[in-house]
Amino acid sequence: MAKHLLIVESPAKSKTLAKYLGKDYEILASYGHVRDLIPKNGAVETENDFVMNYAVIERNAKHVNSIAKTLKECDDLYLATDPDREGEAISWHLYELLKNKGALKDKKVYRVVFHEITKNAIEQAVQNPREIAMDLVNAQQARRALDYLVGFNLSPLLWRKVKPGLSAGRVQSPALRMIVEREREIEAFESEEYWKILAQLSQNNHDFQAQLTYYQGEKVKQFTFGNEQDTQAAIAVLKKQANGRLTVIEVVAKDRARHPAPPFITSTLQQEAARKLRFSAQRTMRVAQRLYEEGYITYMRTDSVNLAKEAVSALRDLIATQYGKDYLPEKERSYLTKSKNAQEAHEAIRPTDATVEPQALAGLGADEQKLYDLVRKRAIASQMASAVLEQVSIDFEAGGLDNQFRVSGSTIKFAGFMSVYLEDQDDVSDEVQAILPKLQQGDVVALNDILGTQHFTQPPPRYTEASLIKSLEEKGIGRPSTYASIISTLVSREYVELEARRFTPTIIGKVVNDFLTNHFERYVDYDFTAKLEDNLDDVSRGDLEWKPLLREFWDNFSQNIEQKKDISREEVMQARDLGVDSKTGKPVSARFGRFGPFVQLGSKEDEEKPKFASIPDDWDMETITLEQAMELFKLPRSLGKSEEGEEMTTNIGRYGPYLRYGKKYAALPKDEDPLTITRERALALIEEKREEERKKYIKEIPYGEAPLQVLNGRFGPYVTDGKVNASIPKAIEPEDLTLEQALDLIEKSIARKAKRGMATKGKKDANEKKASAKKTTSKKTAAKKSTASKAKASTKSKSSTAKNSTAKKKSSEQ
Repeated sequence: MAKHLLIVESPAKSKTLAKYLGKDYEILASYGHVRDLIPKNGAVETENDFVMNYAVIERNAKHVNSIAKTLKECDDLYLATDPDREGEAISWHLYELLKNKGALKDKKVYRVVFHEITKNAIEQAVQNPREIAMDLVNAQQARRALDYLVGFNLSPLLWRKVKPGLSAGRVQSPALRMIVEREREIEAFESEEYWKILAQLSQNNHDFQAQLTYYQGEKVKQFTFGNEQDTQAAIAVLKKQANGRLTVIEVVAKDRARHPAPPFITSTLQQEAARKLRFSAQRTMRVAQRLYEEGYITYMRTDSVNLAKEAVSALRDLIATQYGKDYLPEKERSYLTKSKNAQEAHEAIRPTDATVEPQALAGLGADEQKLYDLVRKRAIASQMASAVLEQVSIDFEAGGLDNQFRVSGSTIKFAGFMSVYLEDQDDVSDEVQAILPKLQQGDVVALNDILGTQHFTQPPPRYTEASLIKSLEEKGIGRPSTYASIISTLVSREYVELEARRFTPTIIGKVVNDFLTNHFERYVDYDFTAKLEDNLDDVSRGDLEWKPLLREFWDNFSQNIEQKKDISREEVMQARDLGVDSKTGKPVSARFGRFGPFVQLGSKEDEEKPKFASIPDDWDMETITLEQAMELFKLPRSLGKSEEGEEMTTNIGRYGPYLRYGKKYAALPKDEDPLTITRERALALIEEKREEERKKYIKEIPYGEAPLQVLNGRFGPYVTDGKVNASIPKAIEPEDLTLEQALDLIEKSIARKAKRGMATKGKKDANEKKASAKKTTSKKTAAKKSTASKAKASTKSKSSTAKNSTAKKKSSEQ
């Protein structure tokens, strides 16, 4: 039996460690977090010195039990969870759980930390253990408490005042604010026209172009030429004065050094993987985790750009061997971490062995190879010589110094690190511009033409994952381990949409942001959020006590919650006035309700109840006009009668535009407008719907007022009472399904859902239907036997019962 028990977070990591530690070590995984706050009010006792009430995470309880059981046969315990706050907290939680179980009696407990999974790093960590760092644990406890207090107090307010099911997060809310504010910048942006004037030149069969920089003695600015008429007038003057040629008045050539970027930290890895590989932040971290656990890269959650001395030496040896001494700087490169609160990990992200090529990653997929290649090249380039670019700019005069043109270009004199890695795919086009002919002062070049090009100013771009992470980092919001979860939460809550790799806020995202910004502005303030992150860093270093920090936050926050709990929905859902209806003189406004955006005609103060109409999903309540709103009040819109004489109308409901015919409904396709769809198109849609129903329909089973239906579904045939669906086993032909079999299947379906905690109103309805069916039998028989039990009787009895039941039903219906 092993002498030592060592705990890591993931089973993948345990397999890698087993190769290095040998048979004296039993290695088990905690499978991540083992304990968390109880998911209900009272988890953080704000009036009892912020006592935290934790419970074992149910899915990991078996792993904790396994660890406790194995520890009985071992001499000591090594806690080797990840080297950050969360990892430290996991070790502490596991320690507390094992202590409460009495599993640590007479056992020594060690905390070991390593930043790479290599033989040397593991052996060094085990030989130099330490105690659990409670400053790191308390920083994580404080973060968890803050997130809990915000979520469990703000979210219910959102449910009551805005819409059920919403949530507000301490860090996700400022991130949402950034996206919404950017979108409103774009919406408010007014594009301006401007023109550039370019000279088409040639010299020794080499064509190039230069841009006008001075016109009639004045420096040309962006809006010097704002329309085509002024541009063409200037071109005419320039052509006349140039007379088919330009003269060189100055040539400036200089070398410029470009230095490599530092090795990756978490945020820069996420940004570059988004730009170069089109990986989401979550995907990047998932792949990096696998590379780390397999021992190919160092720990991937870090703010530090430092590299270990041994790593730098190894990189320099590789550069000298593979690229030559010209590519090796005289001195080792060192980088300063920009963040004043760099996290606990002490190294940047780098390969554990840079000589390993991506294709040599045993058993790993394409994603892992691509990300490893990025990490490896960035680390190698960070220790290489600077690139040298020759930059040339040439100024020309057109008939005198009052009119001047300029062209710039650059060439790579020495590639240096650029032969291995460029920070952005676009750098090549940015750095290496037009190759220019050799010219000197006084040279005359041929002017082939002068052209004007039209341009328009562009609004600020929407955030990508890369640019959002960069902005969050610049503002000090969140930390490396939180960026991926911030983004995934915003998307999963449907506060934002990710289209063409850029974020657009949804209407509900805007509403939630406006509610928080108007009523809890302090808690979505960028500086406040960043300061709180700094405070948590202070706690992790032991410079600040965590409970006073929580007390200061809670006293202000709870007071704000108390002040806002009784505000009306009218105050929260600020209406947007659209104008006045010319016919009634009543005000028209756009609003947001529990079921989405809508327009309102009239006000609550009117004697007559206001009219309401839903705003379509593809319309924006922030830009809808009075004219558009008045069109919506024309709904429901009559289209006459169908071929079967049913009244047809179109409208917009909770789930979007629809067509109603008689008592049936058909959702309108996205490209159909309920305000303009024709009767002929509606008839075609009804026929399509009926054709689908014909293909789906198998048969009906008479059953009281509402017969059961046997239908073809996506996953095979099923029977339904309209509320509960039950799959039909392959052993039963759907056409031969009896009433008793159908009821039995429905009852079993309800039982399965109830067992999974999914009991629905359908169970009550099914029981009522069964009770109704049994009224035709004697009360004594009904009390002793159910229809389901009859169905399970002998085949002969079952057949007889089915015939009697059907006959009695038909009789009662007549």
